[in-house]
Order: sequence, then structure tokens, then C-alpha cells
Amino acid sequence: MEILTHYPLKNYNTFGISVFAKEFVSVHTTQELAEVLKENQSKKLFILGGGSNMLLTQDINALVIHVDLKGKEVVWQDNETVHVKAMAGENWHEFVQHCIEHNFGGLENLSLIPGNVGTTPIQNIGAYGTEIKDTMISCEAMDIATQQLITFTKEDCEFGYRESIFKGKLKDKYIITSVTFGLTKTNHTVNTSYGDIAAELTRKGVTLPPTIKEVSDAVTAIRQSKLPDPKELGNSGSFFKNPIITIQDFERVYILHPQMPHYTLDDTYVKVPAGWLIEQCGFKGKRFGDAGVHAKQALVLVNYGNATGQELLDLSKNIQKTVRDTFGIAIEAEVNII
Repeated sequence: MEILTHYPLKNYNTFGISVFAKEFVSVHTTQELAEVLKENQSKKLFILGGGSNMLLTQDINALVIHVDLKGKEVVWQDNETVHVKAMAGENWHEFVQHCIEHNFGGLENLSLIPGNVGTTPIQNIGAYGTEIKDTMISCEAMDIATQQLITFTKEDCEFGYRESIFKGKLKDKYIITSVTFGLTKTNHTVNTSYGDIAAELTRKGVTLPPTIKEVSDAVTAIRQSKLPDPKELGNSGSFFKNPIITIQDFERVYILHPQMPHYTLDDTYVKVPAGWLIEQCGFKGKRFGDAGVHAKQALVLVNYGNATGQELLDLSKNIQKTVRDTFGIAIEAEVNII
């Protein structure tokens, strides 16, 4: 394994930000990962996966370890369910499609989310009423300090809305190397009640109940209609989290904005679509130099070519301030700002 110096990261982040790593190495096995960690304990490290959930605002003054572990396998199954293990470097959407091709149900609503398998538990990624915690059995992670592989159960991960233990008290302590999912082989439970899935299925003339492939195709079509392809226009998908506010705060805002869409979570909290808030503030489709807000989805910030990470960060802060001043609601970035 060769450690490269002053290595360009433009092709390793979906925003396409032009920054450089002080040092860079790509690892393809857990043995290589352990070796790199052991031999570079005194160095500052930066762990890089698919580069889809981050905004790079500066050069990385560290050893960047690109986790490129590949492989997927069935580790257990019976007549109704199957446990599928995927290595951290597998592309997420390709893995979802692999499962659907084998008629393994449970991940279809998470189609076309950018990034790799290894980062999905960190963020507890979710879309269209489904989250990673709904199907994840366990994940394996390497202790950066000792190079030992540890298995974390779903309960160990302490999942929350776009949160996990790996973003909290175990941040920068472990590197996820593989994830195992529990999926269905028969009697799939499909979720078509969220967002535009049902309408898209109707538009396609799908006979109900739909197959998991038909749900995946519908989700993919919806996402493609709203979200730009990072290969064509730099972005990281949804830049902001949907804010969760108390019912009291919601009622206060709702009096002034009765058209505001919302989702009641329980007796205490309500989720409000951040995209709607941003759009009401006039940012949808706006461009500030090469940094902008996507014309079809206000949650998505885009790099039209040569935007710097700092320019995109400044735009995000402007959006946050305007939403707070207009609605009294704070919206948080979903991506990691680096």
C-alpha cells in the first residue's frame, strides 16, 4: 500500500469540491486497514467512504484512509427471511438493487441514496418512511486504537433521527467495515404511504400491491425527478434535516402559516419539511456564483462547477438564518461540515 501525498479529493466527494489530502491511502481488506492504522498511530486520520455526506471546506491536513472494502454474501437464511452482509465500500444503491434482484425485501424505499454501505448506520439514513434501523441486524467496526473488530447490534448503535452512537460518543473511535441486514424472502411488507410513491405507482399503472422492484423503481423515478445526479451536478443529496419541533411551537407557527405541511410524530413532536420552509423563503432555484439551491428540490445545495466548500457553507448559513428569522424554526445541516 502506497501512501500518496498532496492527493486531490475532487473525485472522492459528491459535491466535487477541489481540495487536497496531505496524505492518502486506499485500503481494500480489513487486514490492510488494520495495518495502516497500526503503522500510523501517531498521525491525524481522516476516514473517507463514498464522500456523499460531507462538505469539504478546506484541504485535509491528515492521512486520508479511503475505505474501499468490497463484497456481499448471504450469512443466514430460512424460508422467510435472509441476513445479507455487505462490506463498507459497496455502493449503496448497487447493493439495494442486488437485494431486489434476489427478491430480498426491506431496502426498496432507500433506492438511489448516494454513498456507500459503511456510512449508512452512522447517519441512520432514511427516505420515504424507512430508515436503516428498520432492517439492520448488526455492523462490524474496527477499533481505531486497537485494530480489533467489534460487532455492534442494532440496539448498540443507539439510532435516532439521522443519528447513531457513531456520530455521538463513539465518533472517530471506530471504522465500520461491514453491515448485515435482515430482509424478507416472502410476504414482503411494502411501504407506499409516504411521499409520492402511491401517486407514482398509479402513474405507472402498477397493479396493487406492488412488488418490491416496482416500489424501488417508483422511488428511483421520484428521486431522479427531484434530485440531480452528483456525476452531472455536484451535491450531497439533502443538505438539511427536517426539523422536529414541539406541538406548542408548531401551533404557534401554524397560526401564521396554516398552509405549512407537517407530520405528527407523537403527542409531543411534529416534523416539518425543511424543503418547504426553504422554498417559502425564496431560495429554491437561486444561484450565488457557482453555489446554488436546486431548482427542483430546495433541500439540495449544488455546485455548478467551481464553488468552494466555504461558498456552499456560507449559503447554507444564509438559508438557516432566513428560515429562523421567518418561521422561528432552526434547521440543522444533515451533512458533515469539514
